[in-house]
Amino acid sequence: MLGTLIHWGFDALLISAFLAGIKRTTGLTPALHRVANKDIRQLLRSYLETGEYVFDFAVVFFGRSDSFERKR
Repeated sequence: MLGTLIHWGFDALLISAFLAGIKRTTGLTPALHRVANKDIRQLLRSYLETGEYVFDFAVVFFGRSDSFERKR
């Protein structure tokens, strides 16, 4: 039971970070204004902000690693 919840939480973080990467590279983001319930909309906004934080952390972490290099 606990392992399943941890697995789902990790999957949710990965999906949120994936959506943050899409937002950064393409500018596409979910249309939260279409969510009718204000509380659910705020929950989704917080979820997406968490993904942005995870994405930023991963960029900094991999950017400082000797195993990765920046190609432009």
